[in-house]
This record gives sequence, structure tokens and C-alpha cells, in this order.
Amino acid sequence: MSSGIIAERNVSVQDKLDVDPLETAEWIDSLEAVVKTQGPDRARFLIEMLIARADRSGTKLTSGITTPYLNTIPTEEEPTFPGDRELERKIKSAIRWNAMAMVNRAYNRKTGVGGHIATFASAATLYEIGFNHFFRGRTDSQLGDIVYFQGHASPGMYSRAFVEGRLSDKQLDNFRQELQPGGGLSSYPHPWLMPDFWQYPTVSMGLGPIMSIYQARYARYLVDRSLCKSSDVKIWAFLGDGECDEPETLGNISLAGREKLDNLIWVINCNLQRLDGPVRGNGKIIQELEGIFRGAGWNVIKVIWGSGWDPILKKDKTGALARRMAEVVDGEYQSYIVKGGAFIREHFFNSPELKRLVEHLTDDQLEDLPRGGHDPVKVYAAYKKAYDHRGQPSVILVKTVKGYEIPGDGGEGKNTTHQKKDLSVSQMKTMRDRFSIPISDDKISDCPYYIPPADSPEIKYLHEQRRKLGGYQPSRNNKFTPITPPKAESFESSHQATGQGKGRSTTLGWVVLMDKLMKDPNVGKLIVPIVPDEGQTFGLPGLYNTFGIYSRVGQLYEPVDAGSLTMYRETKTGQFFQEGINEAGSMANFIAAGTAYSTYGVNTIPFYVYYSMFGFQRVGDLIWAAADSRCRGFLMGGTAGRTTLNGEGLQHEDGHSLIVAMTVPNCRAYDPAWAYETAVIIEDGINRMFVKGEDIFYYLTIYNESYDMPAMPPGVREGILKGLYPFKREAVSGAKAEVQLLGSGVILNGVLKAQQILAEKYHISSTVYSATSYQELRRDAIETERWNRLHPTQSKKKSYVEQVLGSTKGPIIASSDYMRMLPEQIAPYLNNRMLALGTDGFGRSESRKALRRFFEVDAESVVISAMYALAERGEIDRTLVAQAIKDLNFDTERPHPWTV
Repeated sequence: MSSGIIAERNVSVQDKLDVDPLETAEWIDSLEAVVKTQGPDRARFLIEMLIARADRSGTKLTSGITTPYLNTIPTEEEPTFPGDRELERKIKSAIRWNAMAMVNRAYNRKTGVGGHIATFASAATLYEIGFNHFFRGRTDSQLGDIVYFQGHASPGMYSRAFVEGRLSDKQLDNFRQELQPGGGLSSYPHPWLMPDFWQYPTVSMGLGPIMSIYQARYARYLVDRSLCKSSDVKIWAFLGDGECDEPETLGNISLAGREKLDNLIWVINCNLQRLDGPVRGNGKIIQELEGIFRGAGWNVIKVIWGSGWDPILKKDKTGALARRMAEVVDGEYQSYIVKGGAFIREHFFNSPELKRLVEHLTDDQLEDLPRGGHDPVKVYAAYKKAYDHRGQPSVILVKTVKGYEIPGDGGEGKNTTHQKKDLSVSQMKTMRDRFSIPISDDKISDCPYYIPPADSPEIKYLHEQRRKLGGYQPSRNNKFTPITPPKAESFESSHQATGQGKGRSTTLGWVVLMDKLMKDPNVGKLIVPIVPDEGQTFGLPGLYNTFGIYSRVGQLYEPVDAGSLTMYRETKTGQFFQEGINEAGSMANFIAAGTAYSTYGVNTIPFYVYYSMFGFQRVGDLIWAAADSRCRGFLMGGTAGRTTLNGEGLQHEDGHSLIVAMTVPNCRAYDPAWAYETAVIIEDGINRMFVKGEDIFYYLTIYNESYDMPAMPPGVREGILKGLYPFKREAVSGAKAEVQLLGSGVILNGVLKAQQILAEKYHISSTVYSATSYQELRRDAIETERWNRLHPTQSKKKSYVEQVLGSTKGPIIASSDYMRMLPEQIAPYLNNRMLALGTDGFGRSESRKALRRFFEVDAESVVISAMYALAERGEIDRTLVAQAIKDLNFDTERPHPWTV
């Protein structure tokens, strides 16, 4: 029997229950023999079998999901540190100094733009170990790793790039001042603002984590579909413990565990503080997170204590120190940071037994005992173990101090440290001395930047380490190779009429188009359809069978609809993503697919189709992140409109997504009525994004109401794309007056009916226009107005909407299944001729006919509005309007829909 086993047993907190230590030692010896001869997988299997047998025999066990509050990797299992610790310390010190200096200088230049230094202060070692040993850059032979940097740590990334010679001191001086001459640096990771530097935006907390999960799976998808050799790409995500309270952070971690995404590594900086207080003052966030991640199937590595604790723990023969470490709550650990060694000795080492363990240490030495996240050896060991791990994603829970080594008020561990933006001269001197920065006292008040000499060992080491890893990080690839556009014949069937009585919804029209595009020899393999568990609603099961649903393990069961044309077919080479009831995950997947042109050099074309109500409203932050990421692709707002989704009511009926879409600068929003309009917009969108390389993406509404689709008239393509074109003219002989009628989406049918009523019943001529995009009309009008304003001596230009409607007769009536403010955006450019109708207010469970009368967007409402507008202009008598209201059975005293 091993004497080492007996020693281990002496440390255990279970000693009092061990009535036969010798037998216990034999069991443990047996387990160790299995691990040594057959490996950990066999040992794990045997333990699981024993637990199962114990459960069946009545010996009920409660298996813990957390481990002791100690480092996961024992000291004896730590790998040899491969770098030069002293040179890495010097590099980190220079980077720490410059990160502080850039924020300090920005704040003190009377701009007040500020910045944050405490987050990077706590995470500097975490990043430097990555930069020096793990984060691979992009080369001709490797794609490089993808790193989601914690947003508030951005000064550290800028500082490192400055030391590397990639950023200038002028750029650092213009931190958070991007409009200054010479260029500036964005406050946080923003690819839109710094397209050569940042890959993905992360400062909206929770988005980096969820995007990293779907990025890791998408890398596997590309390999499984033979689109890219991305199997060795590692996806790193850095986040804070407080960020884990965001639902997006932890909400999808089970997918990573289920899919065994061992290309994914999360590093959670557990400095125990939110932005202004403790994360779990009354608990232990590291233990809580360990349980959550282990339960989700992740490999969990804890880095809690630095090397200074190793000899103290080794002296602990009774387990008293381990028990004390486990029982102290995080709020108390935060106090130890700020109250000094004497306080620690009295309150943490609070028993004679514990005091004896540290009696050889001074109070200053106690205060300086490091947390694991500030120890390069401990951090490297954890990264190496995670990097080499197979079969599971890894999460490294690292304990650090927020504001580490920042002196004075608002420094280490204070609730105010997150807001620390400037240091006094005295505090700067303290940091200078601590980091050995060669800046004299007479210059310290200027807070100058510092780079070691180019021929210094540390600078040579820094560049050599990055050379070994393939290049610099962060860095974004801007090389773009255009695709061959889809064949024209892929769109031809969408341009044809459906035939009288053979109705089709615009959703079904889109599905038919998707079938053609996914079979197109030029782009078919690049199409990436994404569905959040609504495929039946959208009519997609036929395509599921044809193109398959992506699954890393294929299909391990016979589907209930096997043999049918709409069989639910899962396969490793499947093209569809069926994400389940998961809009946020679907959006993260859309971002991964829509940025693959940069990240992987593959022009995949995502189509994410979903209930339109659950897009911009539900995951608007992720859509904004897509915009910032320079994402390309198509968002398809299915079951669109506030009156079209029969019977669903307030929570499902969307009358505002097009309004919200207009707030995203690089989103192109359209509301097509006909299948040919959808086809034209998608064809042009593919050309703009994936042939010309424009950094835009599209939002298209598609409806579930069936009606006859007309053939595409000649000469309308330009109008469809610009947002407006005349669809049908109804000239009445001897007409009393004339109006212009604008309709969008399904409501265009009602506008056409109104045109017929106006002509037949009231002898009024009209032209009906299909308004496919008020956003495009507004954008063009604003650009035209600005040009005229800035060129006052030149001939005025006319916006497109003025060209189409400016010289027409009579008032303009616009109706859609969306809020009135949608068409009202172009009213200023039409000389106050417009009267808009819309679906303002909450939705209702009702029939389409009843809802359209309720919201006053039906044909009869258009008729009354047109006649009222004519009367207001003095072109018809008001009694004729009153007669129309009576004829068309309108309740004039009913409250407005938004008040009901």
C-alpha cells in the first residue's frame, strides 16, 4: 500500500467517516491503476457503472457538480513554462503602462471621453499568455484563430498593437476621438469603425459569448460540407464573471457541450466584481459557474490560487485551509484586497491552526499572495490543458483582482475601480516604479507613452513569438474574392404569373426561389438557410428532405415521417440549420455565416427566416452586432404584418419591424408584394454583397396570405430596387378628380381594390404604386437634400420619390400593414400631399378582414382617405365623403385602434 495514499487520506474532510482507511486505499490504488494502464475514459466508465449499480441497490448517491475551491491542475502536473518570464513581464509592464496612459491622456484633455483601465488591469496576464503562446495569426497556410476580446479591455489591445508598431502614438492620443485628423481608435471592438483590426464586436455584454459558440459550430459546418479547411481554428472568448448574468452568455452553452465543440475555449475573468459591486457577494461565482458548465458538458479548469499559495496548501495536512477557502464568500474576498495583510491574517486565517500555516509570512507577504489569474505559470498550464483537450469545449475560470496594481483611490478591488479613468502624478509615479518604466519625474505629469528600444530583447522576443504564431492579433481579413453570380434562369420562374385562382403567398414564392438558388451551380452550395423551429409554418420541410438538416452525428433515429417527400432528414452534410426555438442562437449563426467571407474566405450566403415579430424586436442587439460585424446576408421576416397572421394576436402580429430595421445604417429593408419583387431584390442583393463586396445586409418581409401573383411587368426592376414604381393606372373618362395610391406588401391588394371602387363608384382616376422600400426612398431623398443644401449655387437635384410622384396630380394615399410612420418618412419630400394609413396599436386575434377594418387599412379605408384628401384640397365636395362613409359602412365614433 502506498504511503502517499495514507497521506492523502489525512487531508480529506471525510476522515471521520472512513472506518477502514486500508480498504479505501486499495480502492483508490485500483482506480489509479486503471487510469495509468487503460486511460481516464475507462476509469470514468467504471465509476459511472459503480454509481449506477449503487443507485439500483438502494445506495442513493448525490454526485456533486463542483470540485473543491482549488486549482484544477495540481502543481506537479503543470507543464514547463516555454517562454522567458522576465521578458514577458517587461512586455506586459510596457503594455500596462501605455493602456493606462492612453485613457488618462484622453480623459485629461478636456474631452471627457474617458475609457476603462480596470478590466485590462485584471486580465493583462490572461491576454499576454495568449498573445505570446496561443493566439495564431492568419497566414497563407492557416486561417488563424478567432478571438472575442472583452470589450472593456480594448485599451490593452491597442497598447499592445502600439508596442508592436501597428498603431501610432497619434492614434493612441485619439482614443475615443475617431473624427480627429490622423485617425483615432474606437472605444470598443468595432469592425465597422476599424475594419482592419477588430473581427467581432463584444462590448454589448453577452453577445461575444453566444457568437463564439455558433462560430465554433460554423467552423465545423464548413468542414463537414467541404467548403473550408477550418478544422484547426480555435475560437477564444474572453468575458467577465458579471457578464454571465446576461441571458445570452449562458443561454446556449448546452449546444457547445452537446456538439462537443473542442475548438472552443472560454476564459472567464472572475475578478468577483460587476461594474459597480460584487458579482456574488453572498456566494461564490466560480463555484456556481463550474456547476453550470460541468452540467452542460464542458471541460472546466479553475485557476484560483497563484504559485505563492502552493507551499501553504502543501503544509495543510488536515484540509483546514481548503475548507476555509471554500466557505469564504466573494464579498469577503473582495475586502481582503483592500484591507491589507493584517486584516487577512486576522479574518481569513481565523483559527490557530490556520495562523500557524502563515506564521512565517509578514503582513506584506500575505497581502501579496497572488490570485491565479496573475500568475503566468498557472495561466499557461490552464491554456495548454484547454488547448489540448478533445471531445468537449473548455472553460477556464480564472480568479483575478479588478484594477490589479492600480494605486490609490478607485484602485485595486474597489467598487469604483471600473470608472477609474485618470491617475494623479503621485499614482503615476507609483505605477512607473512598479513597472520599471524609464520616465523621469519631470516628464511624468505628461503621462508619456513608452516603447522599449527596437533592438531590446523584449521587443525582439515579442515579434518573434508572433512570427511563430503566424502574425498579429487582433486583425481582420479584408481580402475578398467575388463569387460567380447565380444564373438568370434561377429567377425566371419567380417572374411568371401563378395563374388565375392559383394563389401563392410571398413566403411560398420565396421557398420556390430558394429551391432554385440552392440548386444553382454557381451559388447553390453557398446558400445557408437558418430556421428557428418554424419550418412547417414557412413551407420548408420539402427542402429539408432535399438538402438535409445539418447534424454533426448524422441521423441516429428513423424519423417519424420517413419515406415522405417532407421527411425530416438530418445529415453531416446537411445545408439547413434548424436551431429550435432559439432566435438569439439563430442570429449568432447568421453572423457567423454572414462574415465567413472575411473570417474563412468563403462567401456563404445566409438566409435566416423567422417570425418577423421575433427579429428586430427580440434580438435587436445581435442585429446591431451583425451590422457592426459588416455581416452580409438576408433576414427574412416571415408571417409579416399586423393583420396578416390570422388569429395570433398581440404577441405575434408585427407592425413595426420595418421601422426598427430603418435604424440600422447598413440594413436594406424591403416590403415586397409580389414574388417577382422578392426575386429581383434577392438577385440584386447577392450581386451587391457577394459579387461587388458591399458591407450591407437585407431585411425582407414575407407574408403568409395567398393570392394570385402577376407576371413581372417590363421596365420595373429599377423601381423595385429604388423603392417605388407605378403598377396600375385607372383612368376614368370624365373623372371628378385624381389620386395617387401607394401600397406595400399584402395591403397592395387592398389598394388595388380601392382603386376599382374609386373608379366605378365615385368616378375618380388613380394610379397604384408598389412601394417596396420607404427606407430606400428616404435614404435617397436625404442624400439629395444634403447635396442641394451644400451646393446652393448649382441646379437642384430631384430625389427619386420626387421624380416619380412630384409632377402627378392630386393627393397621395399610402397604406401598408405597418405603422403610419413608415410611409410618413417620405412626406416632407412630397409638398404635404401625403396621407398615410397604418396599423398603429397592438395586434388582435381576429380574421384578416376584421383586422384591416379595425386598423383602417382595408380598401374601404383607402377610398375614404382618398376622398377626404381630395375634399381638403377643394377638389370634391365634402358631402361626397360623408356619403362614401355611409356607403362603405364605417363606424365614425369608434376609438382609434391604439387607444383600445
